[in-house]
Amino acid sequence: MREGFFWADMPTAPYGEGAAFLTAAGGQDVLRYHQSFPQYTQTPLAKLDGLAARLGIKGLYIKDESYRFGLNAFKVLGGSYAMGRWIAGRLGIAPEEMTYDHLTSEEVRGKLGEVTFISATDGNHGRGVAWTAKALGQKSVIYMPSGTARERLENIRKLGADASILDTNYDDCVRLAAQHARERGWVMVQDTAWEGYEEIPRWIMQGYASMALEASGQLEGVTPTHVFLQAGVGSLAGAVAGLLRDVYKKQPPRVFIVEPNKADCLYQTARQNDGRLHAVAGSLDTIMAGLACGEVCTIAWDVLKETAQAVISCPDWVAAHGMRVLGNPEKGDERVISGESGAVTTGLAAAAMQREDLAWLRDALGLDEKSVVLCFSTEGDTDQQNYRDVVWQGKYPSDPKHTGEYNQQKGREV
Repeated sequence: MREGFFWADMPTAPYGEGAAFLTAAGGQDVLRYHQSFPQYTQTPLAKLDGLAARLGIKGLYIKDESYRFGLNAFKVLGGSYAMGRWIAGRLGIAPEEMTYDHLTSEEVRGKLGEVTFISATDGNHGRGVAWTAKALGQKSVIYMPSGTARERLENIRKLGADASILDTNYDDCVRLAAQHARERGWVMVQDTAWEGYEEIPRWIMQGYASMALEASGQLEGVTPTHVFLQAGVGSLAGAVAGLLRDVYKKQPPRVFIVEPNKADCLYQTARQNDGRLHAVAGSLDTIMAGLACGEVCTIAWDVLKETAQAVISCPDWVAAHGMRVLGNPEKGDERVISGESGAVTTGLAAAAMQREDLAWLRDALGLDEKSVVLCFSTEGDTDQQNYRDVVWQGKYPSDPKHTGEYNQQKGREV
């Protein structure tokens, strides 16, 4: 099994066309929609001065999405906005007039009737879809891949969804959900796109604007030099990169995408750079369940070509390292409970700054004493047993072996 740190420069495209649907102005409408939900509160932005000093950088900020709508993850932002847009479009409601009270009114529910929303998920996205369906008085069906933690399944079922774990991987779950949506007249709410299915994924990406806009406001005038974004299909990474590129027009930060070795479809696509999207097959059995996706979102890729500098494929221990670093803070720093998919970006930044065998990575990223780093902890301890196994019991220890250098042109370890 290939394991190590692998770097590939992103193909570059002029900024504007691919990311045109991700604007700060449009994001304000999204944020107002989310603020209309009674459960809305702004999630915290942890300012980790102690850890920044330890790592030798100027600043480190972590957006903590474990507080999002009581669901322990950010994903509900995308699903809830897309479902709201679908209902609004069906009934002729202008997007800027979408509110929780309007969409749950007797008038709207009477006109709309009963709708079943279907999705495939590794956990967090499906939980958000189920939560929103329940909040809007509708039904949901959720398919989950083999190896999904039982806790994640039960959390979705508690929200009234018809949820099940299938004996197949994530991408096959997506295909089955799409098939059942077509055959049964259900509405597919998936956070990836393919030819002929782009409108709802685009709305989902726009839904993530609330998280990015909150973070930019909480920085209180500080402009990050580096943003690290984790990727499964790339929707989160594309959404945040595109939005922040519009927010920081005059001085855009450098954006780096981080993926697990075992599900690095964006890395493979960037490395081969032949104009095609490249999938990763197999069980995709990474610790980072939320990133265990083998196929790139077409819309996200178009955005990332305009906004991201490079993709780094990394081993699973990097996520575990990030979980331990955030869960055991420096004196004076806030504790951030971050799950496997949420912590990998912090883990990568910390490892790059502290390990001499990763000096090449530190140099390639351009991290130094002037760097201000922004990361998004996209989930909390959504699998609590595994969280304790990692943070308490030391599961997935940091790799003590020499991790190798790299060849940027070939995009592989040498």
